[in-house]
Amino acid sequence: MSYEPPTPPADLPTDVVDTLDGYSPELLRDVACYAEELAEHRKREARLAEAEEEDEVDEQPDDVPTKATITIKEINDNRYYYWQWREGEKVRSKYKGPVSPDG
Repeated sequence: MSYEPPTPPADLPTDVVDTLDGYSPELLRDVACYAEELAEHRKREARLAEAEEEDEVDEQPDDVPTKATITIKEINDNRYYYWQWREGEKVRSKYKGPVSPDG
């Protein structure tokens, strides 16, 4: 590990860099954890919004609970929609269709 402070990413706004420079190591770790969780949340929200726009298979199959959500899984560089829900401690999935109509 270098004794020099890290160089912030070029696209990080200066006011964010200046604010972070004043934080303690503990607070910086909290910010990093929160930022990672927020990024994952936003990615999931974007996937759900994308899935809602997809109208290939609108109806939910009878064997899929109403509380199921749509997720995207990547398998061998291809992306697929799956219904996903929880049954006790287990997460169940059912194939819905490809993300892209031609895939």
